[in-house]
Amino acid sequence: MAASATQRKVVFVDGIRTPFGKAGQKGIYAETRADDLVVKSIRELLRRNPQLDPAQIDEVAIAATTQTGDQGLTIGRTSAILAGLPETVPGFAIDRMCAGAMTAVTTTASGIGFGQYDVVIAGGVEHMGRHPMGQGADPNPRFLADRLVDQSALVMGNTAENLHDRFPSITKERTDAYAVASQNKFEAAKKAGWIADTLVPVATRSEAGWGLATEDEPPRPGTTVEDLAKLKTPFRPAGRITAGNAAGLNDGATACLLAGEDTATELGLPVGMRMVGFAFQGVDPAVMGIGPVPATEKLLARTGLKIEDIGLFEINEAFAVQVLAFLEHFGIADDDPRVNQWGGAIACGHPLASSGVRLMTQLSRQFAQNPDVRYGLTTMCIGLGMGGAVIWENPNHADYEAGAK
Repeated sequence: MAASATQRKVVFVDGIRTPFGKAGQKGIYAETRADDLVVKSIRELLRRNPQLDPAQIDEVAIAATTQTGDQGLTIGRTSAILAGLPETVPGFAIDRMCAGAMTAVTTTASGIGFGQYDVVIAGGVEHMGRHPMGQGADPNPRFLADRLVDQSALVMGNTAENLHDRFPSITKERTDAYAVASQNKFEAAKKAGWIADTLVPVATRSEAGWGLATEDEPPRPGTTVEDLAKLKTPFRPAGRITAGNAAGLNDGATACLLAGEDTATELGLPVGMRMVGFAFQGVDPAVMGIGPVPATEKLLARTGLKIEDIGLFEINEAFAVQVLAFLEHFGIADDDPRVNQWGGAIACGHPLASSGVRLMTQLSRQFAQNPDVRYGLTTMCIGLGMGGAVIWENPNHADYEAGAK
């Protein structure tokens, strides 16, 4: 295995997630610990890839936005121990709000590319029922006193309303129509059996006794535009953001295996996709939803690719307006079939720091279904004004070997 500092190709081997639940006392994970959700994901990755000796894992990087309680105590290390990995396997915690898992992937992938890791586990968790976003946080008063950010920047729903202001052509009717399409696409993918392949069942408990979570709790199949038109706009009177055209408050965890391409070949690990490059970019926190646009532009410039080269998009649906702003900027139709083929977070949920790996896992499965597509993009907006983007290459494409050299 590689031990030099020369750049290596990094591949996404496999990804998994728990079913996503609704946050709160009535949610499926109300009595389930966040770290146990991570443990379940790690164990399932190892079960699905028995050719990998757990002792060969070089790092476990797990993200959480609210790092306290059962999401604290360096959750990458504690979840590795709880999952039964050898004590020689180290781990750490990471936070970049919604892009936590994405950053866990890009950070450890950098270590693989530099030759210092061979195989890593990266992922994220958010138990928003136990740890609401911002719980225990103490924003410095200078943010507002010195006018470093607009007051609306500290409430994500307000930033989405601000984005509507910036893009007046993106009406509430458009966002509601997009949200309905997300629900419909997710339901179709679920019926086709594609979603189930990305999930690990989780034993749950409640006052009613033990249960088994086998599918996502948030989806609302059968939702119509007329249904969404009746919802309240909690962030602004006569506003445009509702519970129907935004992701909800959710609980869940994700995890994936990354490896050097040479290591994957040596160990007989499958290759779901190869990382081409990644980029993060800061934006005005008051319109944080625009973040994927400059992050993607930065990444395209770095890789020499064009937006036309991207055959599949997995865009996190924190808010429908955020996705539509991305599509409008790049001249992509609201219903372009390349975009979120299986629906998105508006349907299945968005447990903050976990979502980046959900996007990646789905893209890798879609690559297998679409060998004619060479490049795909996973991208998301990030609280406090950032965007992240990762471009991946499809190993099933005819030109993959040439591109990997």
